[in-house]
Amino acid sequence: MAAIDRVAIIVLDSLGIGALPDAHQYGDEGSNTLGNLSRAVGGVSLPNLADLGLANLVEIAGTPARPRDKLVGAHTVIHPRSPGKDTIAGHWEIGGVVLDKPIKTYPTGFPPEVIEAFTAAIGRPILGNVAASGTVIIEELGAEHMRTGHPIVYTSADSVFQIAAHEEIIPVEELYRMCAIARQICTGANTVGRVIARPFLGQPGSFHRTERRKDFSLAPPAPTLLDQVSQAGLEVIAIGKIYDIFDGRGATAHRKTRDNREGMQQTLEVLRRKEWRGLVFANLVDFDQRYGHRNDPRGYAEALREFDAFLPRLRATLGQRDLLIITADHGCDPTTPSTDHSRESVPWLTTGPGVRPHRLADRDTLADIGATVAELLGVEYQGAGVSLAAELLQ
Repeated sequence: MAAIDRVAIIVLDSLGIGALPDAHQYGDEGSNTLGNLSRAVGGVSLPNLADLGLANLVEIAGTPARPRDKLVGAHTVIHPRSPGKDTIAGHWEIGGVVLDKPIKTYPTGFPPEVIEAFTAAIGRPILGNVAASGTVIIEELGAEHMRTGHPIVYTSADSVFQIAAHEEIIPVEELYRMCAIARQICTGANTVGRVIARPFLGQPGSFHRTERRKDFSLAPPAPTLLDQVSQAGLEVIAIGKIYDIFDGRGATAHRKTRDNREGMQQTLEVLRRKEWRGLVFANLVDFDQRYGHRNDPRGYAEALREFDAFLPRLRATLGQRDLLIITADHGCDPTTPSTDHSRESVPWLTTGPGVRPHRLADRDTLADIGATVAELLGVEYQGAGVSLAAELLQ
């Protein structure tokens, strides 16, 4: 029998809280996205997240830990189990699918057979084929792209095949068609986790990426929490890039977002509708895309303040049988020389009228979230992880 009618999971994309024990294998020793950025900006005040227990999990300059009698949420640290530090791996693990090996990456660019197949299929050459920052590479190659009409192909430390194109040179629908072609090519021995359309506008020296990004993801290798909730006849509302990350599987509705503000507002609107049961799953991408990857601790801190200020409105929508979970998928420390994701632990904050405020034991997989949500919703679950449902509720 379900103990909860509705669960909202919000992923603060890249909000890591300290290097994992194997971080040295990834060059991420000392990474601590939240702790380091808070010190770098001279302190950040996050009182509402602190009330849920965030400052009891990691030292946040400017936000003191809360005494137990002031807490309004259960909280713990999760150590992601899947190897790597990829968006897909983190989200799939939340959904109960733990990978045994990282999705292949291409630090020196894609092999000739991939590029040759791609250029033959799209009928034109490409620029780039390097690992690079997306904002940097369009400044470096944008003018040549505009002159030649050749799309810019690049990757990163993640398993991604990214295609950047100026919207006035290659229309967005054509860019999406190219990405669909790349998705078909990048399988088997040359698999990538995501093919990403990266449209941009502007002129040399002032290019800017637009909100018309689109991800073409691998399908999860096994059923996830989303599949199991929807198969039980409940709703699964995917907000932001959640739909793309799970290749649309298991989602009964999808709401696109351009930024954190839209993601927060869409989540709020869904929770204000009281007639549905199931799961709303949201990703707030700005922390990672706009600030982590761009090594912008001040921007990251301001985005955290904005979410913190929004949190009371979100909590006010929770009914007696509603639950809110806030977590992350990996780190992206904006204070390190690297602009890539970082191998970090992440927070798990849970609140709602029926939640018992306390510190839970540290968890060794994000899949415990999926197992817990399934039990709370009364859904049969076959994924990885251990449910903490009994420990969460009063």
